[in-house]
Amino acid sequence: MAPLNVLMVGTGEYTTGFVGGGMSGSDKKVGVVGLTMFDLRRRGKVGKLSMVGTSGSKFPAIRQHLQKNISEVYNGLDTSFTSFPADDQRDPEAYKAAIDALSPGDAITIFTPDTTHFPIALYAIERKIHVLITKPAVQLLEHHQTLLDESRKHGVFVFIEHHKRFDPAYADARHRARNLGDFNYFYSYMSQPKSQLETFKAWAGVESDISYYLNSHHIDVNESMVPDFRPVKVTASGAKGIATSLGCAPQTEDTITLLVNWEKKNDPSKLATGVYTASWTAPQKAGVHSNQYFHYMASKGEIRTNQAKRGYDVAEDEGGLMWYNPFYMKYAPDEEGNFAGQGGYGYISFEKFVDAVIALQDGKLTLDDLDKRGLPTLKNTIATGAILEAGRRSLDEKRSVEIVEQNGAWLLH
Repeated sequence: MAPLNVLMVGTGEYTTGFVGGGMSGSDKKVGVVGLTMFDLRRRGKVGKLSMVGTSGSKFPAIRQHLQKNISEVYNGLDTSFTSFPADDQRDPEAYKAAIDALSPGDAITIFTPDTTHFPIALYAIERKIHVLITKPAVQLLEHHQTLLDESRKHGVFVFIEHHKRFDPAYADARHRARNLGDFNYFYSYMSQPKSQLETFKAWAGVESDISYYLNSHHIDVNESMVPDFRPVKVTASGAKGIATSLGCAPQTEDTITLLVNWEKKNDPSKLATGVYTASWTAPQKAGVHSNQYFHYMASKGEIRTNQAKRGYDVAEDEGGLMWYNPFYMKYAPDEEGNFAGQGGYGYISFEKFVDAVIALQDGKLTLDDLDKRGLPTLKNTIATGAILEAGRRSLDEKRSVEIVEQNGAWLLH
């Protein structure tokens, strides 16, 4: 088993925890991607690491941030990486040189604005590089299907980083749903505080929206729970007024709700309803960074889960009452001082990708095997992609949008 060489595309909050010249104020203060990859390298699963952004001038401060907040916290954990572009350069297409420096069979992670996912992923796939993409995979159903076709053509694995699939409560719910009969109703809510709009102000409402960003989580969970159903129509509604008062573009929605009609594949008389709501204008001091819960009802039972308040709260004189989520990323070191968050579902998501690529390289698995495992592959997330684009179209065109699937090809009408 040779370690996997990984290029991290994107240098922002999720990769490094570095935002606006300092540590992020969210629940990802030292990032997720970088820390996970540094630890996987310590464990021998990952080899050479590199990172690419658009502005090389950020790298000295990023390295200092990682040294102080990761190396000095976790027993000298090695945070070294090769960076692109050079520290004195700015290049929006630096990802090309960074990918060109890899070899076929290496991998990249993409945590960049939604509009850039498709060109970056396609460039890597065409060079036989395995790809992990943050959700949403892409914004257009057509692009999703192109990446699926190209990944098969070039024999590479593409994994969408839908980490909520690996949340222990959600994973258990997905398993139990199999025995509850036909899908009937699903309602979900997911939010982040207004402060996140400071981080996302450059692209919020312009290049993407809150539905792509957060509804993608629960739509994927729902899709993975009901493989015998397919979405057929989407009607979207958006609320406005708060984000624009915070300096976001005039068209920015605060909260988006998608109403989705589903039907059973082998019995169209059986219908189900999905309602997915996402907001990035939640209160600043709600006690949680993200409210997240869903209600699933089927013909033989129902499931409710609230994964914001997990029976663990901390009260401080200055910060007030907070509910923390160490099940996502546990940043507390172990008794030897090493990073100890390998059981967090944020970490597990990346390790599953790395393990899958290594098994594929070693000839132990095929791409078909990985699809059958129920991982968030391109094939297993196509309905989510269709719903998200249909939702955007519904908002823009002020109408319901139909989803048609015939012989594996998906279209919107």
